[in-house]
Amino acid sequence: MTEPITSTLDPEQQRIAGETLRATVFDLIDLSLIAEHAHYDVIGADFRSAHLALDELVIAAREFTDAVVEHATAIGVRPDNRAATVAEDSGAIGIVGGWQRDTDAVAGSLAAVLNRLRERIAATEKADPVTRDLFLAIAARLEQLHGMWQAQLAAV
Repeated sequence: MTEPITSTLDPEQQRIAGETLRATVFDLIDLSLIAEHAHYDVIGADFRSAHLALDELVIAAREFTDAVVEHATAIGVRPDNRAATVAEDSGAIGIVGGWQRDTDAVAGSLAAVLNRLRERIAATEKADPVTRDLFLAIAARLEQLHGMWQAQLAAV
């Protein structure tokens, strides 16, 4: 089948945007699954607030995944979001199985996703400012959630 959607980007711009969008889809899907897993397995003194914060992170990651896939499609890029591809190519750190201390649940994975997203912001600055703006919006919200997560669980 020929490509059903053509892009207004030149081929190199589309390649750069496509690679960064695909990688972001992998990270966001994995982040949502990690947070969902932690949501069921979190324990500790701050269980309730951690549980609710994880709900918020899952919702945000899923909404961002949808936005990234829709943008990729709009520029003629088809992300491969099959489970095996996500598992192989995600940059999220992941968590061990079983109960998770409220202080350990997702901060590392969230930080890893944010670091990779910052690299993609830089990579798309000239290639596709629209993709860059999408990444900036995602990074702003994920950083807010990361900061809240850290503040909530900080030792006083």
